[in-house]
Amino acid sequence: MRVLLVDDHALFAQSLAIVLSDFPSIEQFSNIKSVDEIEATIERDKPNILLMDINLGKLSEEDGLLLAQNLLQKYPHQKIVILSGYDLPVYRKEAKKLGAKGFINKDIEPEELLHILEAINNGSTYFEKDGVYVEELTETEKQVLRMLANGIKRKEIAEQLFMSERTVSNHLQHIFEKLEVSSAVEAVTKSIQLGYIPPL
Repeated sequence: MRVLLVDDHALFAQSLAIVLSDFPSIEQFSNIKSVDEIEATIERDKPNILLMDINLGKLSEEDGLLLAQNLLQKYPHQKIVILSGYDLPVYRKEAKKLGAKGFINKDIEPEELLHILEAINNGSTYFEKDGVYVEELTETEKQVLRMLANGIKRKEIAEQLFMSERTVSNHLQHIFEKLEVSSAVEAVTKSIQLGYIPPL
């Protein structure tokens, strides 16, 4: 099995390479130093699985989910697995929706990681169930939430989004219903937990 890693943490990449090289089923393990190398590396090495982090730091202006989506448009048969410490329901749902084959938390034992990768290589998918149902928020609802999290008042939100305060209130009501909360503070807190907005 040939594995390609896209991760901005050199120490993590090196540690993973050392750990996985102990397993006979890993034929090749390589990692990307620059996102500009990805397509050439895919075409040259033909990795069975591409492991992608979500937060790519200085490697890319895009996050790993967007990068994975763009790569799958060009290489639809490439098996991409998200390997991230940002293990949140919204990210898992997004990864599944864009066509990734799995979502794995970085806090995993090497043997378990290998078993999951082998299963995915053989045609399975891996998305851990956590029992959290996430009803999709619209882009406008996400925008209202982010502004609310930044302490912007309803009146200012209405002005900045060119809508009436009543419309903002309607959006907030829909957000409360979807997230099953009853206040703006609860909505922001739950949105951070689910991954709709980054931690403050």
